[in-house]
Amino acid sequence: MEILKVLNNNVVLASDSAGSQVILTGRGLGFQKSAGQHVDQNKIVQVFRPSTREEYVTLRDFLVDLPPEYIDLAKMIVKAAEDEWQTTFQQALIVALADHLVFAVKRAQTGNVTPHPLRGEVSHLFPNEYRMAQRAITMVRETGGLQISDEDSVALTLHFVNAMAFATNDLSKTFAMTEILSQVFEVLETAYNRSFPTDDVNSARFITHLRYFFSRAANGQQLRTQASAFNDSVRDSFPEASQAAQKVRAVLEMRLGTSLTDDEATYLILHIARLAAE
Repeated sequence: MEILKVLNNNVVLASDSAGSQVILTGRGLGFQKSAGQHVDQNKIVQVFRPSTREEYVTLRDFLVDLPPEYIDLAKMIVKAAEDEWQTTFQQALIVALADHLVFAVKRAQTGNVTPHPLRGEVSHLFPNEYRMAQRAITMVRETGGLQISDEDSVALTLHFVNAMAFATNDLSKTFAMTEILSQVFEVLETAYNRSFPTDDVNSARFITHLRYFFSRAANGQQLRTQASAFNDSVRDSFPEASQAAQKVRAVLEMRLGTSLTDDEATYLILHIARLAAE
């Protein structure tokens, strides 16, 4: 690869064998280098391939401030998550995790750590991602040799959830989704005058369904495939669940600022009926 521009001692813009522009990170990768020189392949930690000018600018601005060892550590965490869930994340997750780790370590070193207000909700609503976040904490300590608080497992969980649901670095939608999920269970507990543990199978399925719903709603792709007769039949078959689903629907429409399709409302009824039947 040929260097096109040195961004700092650890980050360069380069051209790969196909002529595409890539951003490379690695300790000393750009040290005493200049445009036109070849990249030392042994020093490369991560190759980023921005697809747009906007993505290039965003990556550049983040990467020039991130130590390469944090990028390498974030890369290891993402690879562990991909292997665990048999999926592939966008490279933006590596940058987001590395950026979080830099500040998390600084907070731990200065003792500026406070309890996360969403720990209870996050650990119950997203148990798989929370377990992976705890693994990530262990990797940071044991592999990276860095101090980090257990409280950061909550934020790392939200990064995983965000990457799977919305594929963006903006956590605002994930924070909102977490709050809405908690509110939905509060509505159901009031409607049925009982608790619904979020760690059982049917609750997990319901949460998974809602997570996919949030993604569909964000992309304007709500379900619209069922015939009206099917939707009517479900409402008639599960009248109590239908009433509870109407309350949940009202919460979702108010919080998301969009109307649910009848198909989405029908699947709410089916999941709620399954929950209530336990």
